[in-house]
Amino acid sequence: MTLDARSPAPVALPAGGSLVLRNARLPGSDDLVDVRIDDGAVTHLGYIDPAASAGRSGAAVEVVDLGERWLIPGLWDNHVHFTQWAQTARRLDVSGAASAAHAAAFVAARIAARATFTPSGDTLIGFGFRDAMWADAPSRAVLDAASASALGPIPVALVSGDLHSCWLNSAALARYGLPDHATGLLREADAFRVAQMLDTVSDGVVDGWVDDAARAAAARGVVGVVDMEMTWNLDAWQRRIAAGTTALRVEFGVYSQHLQHAADLGLRGGALIDGTEGLLSVGPFKVITDGSLNTRTAYCVDAYPGLTGPDAHGLLNVTPDELLPLLRQSAGLGLRAAVHAIGDQANRLALDALEQLAAEAPTPHFSGLGHSIEHAQLLSDDDVQRFARLGIVASVQPEHALDDREVADRFWAGRTQRAFPLASLLAAGVELAFGSDAPVAPLDPWVAIAAAVGRGRDGDDPWHPEQSVSRQDALAASARGRHRVSVGDVADLAVCEIDPLVASVADLRRMPVAATLLAGRFTHRTL
Repeated sequence: MTLDARSPAPVALPAGGSLVLRNARLPGSDDLVDVRIDDGAVTHLGYIDPAASAGRSGAAVEVVDLGERWLIPGLWDNHVHFTQWAQTARRLDVSGAASAAHAAAFVAARIAARATFTPSGDTLIGFGFRDAMWADAPSRAVLDAASASALGPIPVALVSGDLHSCWLNSAALARYGLPDHATGLLREADAFRVAQMLDTVSDGVVDGWVDDAARAAAARGVVGVVDMEMTWNLDAWQRRIAAGTTALRVEFGVYSQHLQHAADLGLRGGALIDGTEGLLSVGPFKVITDGSLNTRTAYCVDAYPGLTGPDAHGLLNVTPDELLPLLRQSAGLGLRAAVHAIGDQANRLALDALEQLAAEAPTPHFSGLGHSIEHAQLLSDDDVQRFARLGIVASVQPEHALDDREVADRFWAGRTQRAFPLASLLAAGVELAFGSDAPVAPLDPWVAIAAAVGRGRDGDDPWHPEQSVSRQDALAASARGRHRVSVGDVADLAVCEIDPLVASVADLRRMPVAATLLAGRFTHRTL
């Protein structure tokens, strides 16, 4: 079996290493098959004589009856911020706020309900506000009024649902080094810096939350994630796996500030990390070139309605002159590039840089690494074709289209036929890789699959249904290109109660998962 840089390595099964899954159905078929797994790989599909009870080493074969459920390739989330996702459930949920005043009311209610805050106490952290459609603007004064307490000033920091802005009151601004900030609404680099400073929970506590989140992901059929957390993640994941967090494969991203450290350690893209049971590997080089739609910082050809001045088209976090040298440096380490670009001009500039990289060093620095653009939310028709010509993967998050549809209709008016263009990318021959960007959207590939197929939720009419994709294509985009289990595959598998190729969009979103296997080892099981 040949493994490319993005394929997981087999992990040996314990105690004889053989497993037979009986009475499985494959998607799109009612025929029953038996599946044999040896040493972490699928070795047989078809009928297996019950009398054949010895494994390769002569040990007894474990037999599990799937009860005519559907067996599919295990699912990946190709873009997560795993530590932030694990923390989100412990933070104040302000995602339902319809205005700045409404968000402040959530804060006031939480403070009133908790008498443990002291003048030197912890920061109250919230998550999920989206202010693009608000009639009133976030301000430090609004949060100051909501957080006033007889116990003294309580620092409050709210992280936006798209992770590209933070809203702080005066006490938090003073705590995090920005006492003179005029509005308290931080964007891009300032927001990223503060968000990292909010992560003050001890390693032991966070690791427990991460383990819970990993098990929850496995219960949704997930076998692996690409962790795009902005901090250096190698040490954290080594510690977690050593402590027993073994439900997922993890590819950890490397940011610009860590490239030299990665080089000093001799890390190479796709390499497995010793001592992690084959679960941890070096992931992509992540670089954030522009902002986001909800924060109105996605870098676009056209100005945002109602905005004037130098930032009216959005913001570039990394200029073209800065991007290409970074891509050269990361390619020298064998790292595939994962370039964040949301606006159409940001995507154009990212493709320009990747095209120049290909022209300079097509082998080995470009071909075969599977470079991606992350998000790719607004594209020109010409740039869709460039994705295909350059072999760039579109690493996209279909649920974002449903989160952002109203904001896109307002701020990208007249251009939304080019927004989240999944069908156009597929028609051009571009490889899609689905993710969530958790905590921006839930870490649940079935949510992404349903969004890509249905382009709507909660009874809403589909948004630009011409850009919907088939169930088979959506499954493949969530399973590293596979939509069906084959002999020779690594036995990263999931067992579903409903055939995903015929399920309704509603059933896709709630898909019951009976079991998940990682190299033939159960990480979730209700059978």
